[in-house]
Amino acid sequence: MPPRTTDSAPERRDDDRPRPDRETDADRSVGRGGDSAVEENGSSGSAVETKTEPQTETETETQPQTEVGEKADRVDQRVAAVRRAADGARRWRAAQLAGCAALLAIALTGGAIAFGGVRDGRAGSGVESVSAAGALTPGVLARGDLDSGIASLQKHLRAQPRDFGSWATLGVAYVEQARTKGDPSRYPQAERALKRSLELEPGHDQALAGQAALAAARHDFPGALAHADQALRQNPYNERALCSRIDALVELGRYDDAAEAAKIADDRRPGVPVFTRYAYVHELRGDVRTARDVLERALSSADSPADVAYVATALGQLAWNQGEYKTALGHYARALAADEEYLPALEGRARAQAASGDRAAAVEGLEQVVTRFPLPGPLVALGELYEDRGAAGDRAKAGDQYALVDAWTALARAGGVNADLDTAMAAADHGDKKEALRAARAEWNRRHSVHTADALAWALHVNGRDEEALPYARRATATGYRNAVFLYHRGIIERATGDERDARTHLKAALELNPGFSPVGAREADTALKDLEGTR
Repeated sequence: MPPRTTDSAPERRDDDRPRPDRETDADRSVGRGGDSAVEENGSSGSAVETKTEPQTETETETQPQTEVGEKADRVDQRVAAVRRAADGARRWRAAQLAGCAALLAIALTGGAIAFGGVRDGRAGSGVESVSAAGALTPGVLARGDLDSGIASLQKHLRAQPRDFGSWATLGVAYVEQARTKGDPSRYPQAERALKRSLELEPGHDQALAGQAALAAARHDFPGALAHADQALRQNPYNERALCSRIDALVELGRYDDAAEAAKIADDRRPGVPVFTRYAYVHELRGDVRTARDVLERALSSADSPADVAYVATALGQLAWNQGEYKTALGHYARALAADEEYLPALEGRARAQAASGDRAAAVEGLEQVVTRFPLPGPLVALGELYEDRGAAGDRAKAGDQYALVDAWTALARAGGVNADLDTAMAAADHGDKKEALRAARAEWNRRHSVHTADALAWALHVNGRDEEALPYARRATATGYRNAVFLYHRGIIERATGDERDARTHLKAALELNPGFSPVGAREADTALKDLEGTR
């Protein structure tokens, strides 16, 4: 799954009350001025979720200028290369590429930039008022406008810097801001806010749960598990900790433990955040029927536009994985009826449109997504659509998308994110193959999930090491997870090792399951299968 975190977590209301103010300056972690962020409701492991609408206010975190310079140096060359690529004959695309590169580069200074207008009154964007005595609870942040919530928290904490509950909420909000804006520079801000909360109130379960969410967002899954367990020792019913624990176990490849954790979470805190994770655990084991049933129940219980958009998108992704494109488009339509700006639904709809043969709509949709949210998944998907279309200039357009993946990866690492899995998946097909193998090996040494097994298998294959790749390809498909990409990779690797019978089986299975899984990969799978059939 593409990596993910805010849910309506339980609140200890006594902890939410501010304490007497004895300090005069909270600006080091709060920041100065208003924060520009987005509203979102999602989770960090079971589904891709993001809802972004950059706004107009900027926020600057106080930090040593040398640190900013060092981070900028690490990505300036790559971003500059992307910008140079937009010159000359491709001037008509300069605005889009410059916008994406700016989004990547500006985050290094802890700032934010506006792209496009702000729509007032869209679904789920209502601003919750914040009293001086109450600040914002995590649940309110999940339901309301994250932008305004962060700005209100900052204002409140400058007046009440010993309010440990609000520091914890601010830390979680920064994690959300990082994910929903594609801006990993927020993660150090989140880390400082959560640390401040625990300095004021050691053992505060909301801050510990926030640390778990932060670690998961940075792909530090052992750390996420440890922090979640700490939080649950303080409060066994902390929803965010329960969810982060499931996420961490899934991403570590401990699927039996994840299933048990999902059952416990369902007993303690049933609701949309837990239901979606419960469904994903079943999907990873090949139990699509149960996954669909759970998501449909979650959708029937969703009581806000944000929850409807989130769960309907998860159902769309599940249907798309099974090659049920018409059904997927129906779910994405429902998600977008709840929130027409919900980016995961826009991305999912574009993928389903491409698989259904409506390439023009798919390209237009993904162009809108990556302009606002240039993450590796949609960037690669758009690049492959350009390659498949093959019109004049499309090869260069595809190269620009892949170059932006490098820029995002550098930015993510500067924000403390382990980006090795993203690097391995993108670079194996569209970048430095040796770097793909290095990254895949490093990630496999950290965790043994089906996704890391598949990434390592494919990285070994593109480096000509198919015999070594085959056991990992088999492991990626061993749980029963119905993923056409995994089946395609396994079939290609089996063909390269001379196992033509199994290669035919798995390439055929990939194309029968989801023939539109990738315009480039599906074409290669079809060609390889025809060659194998011709040699029988």
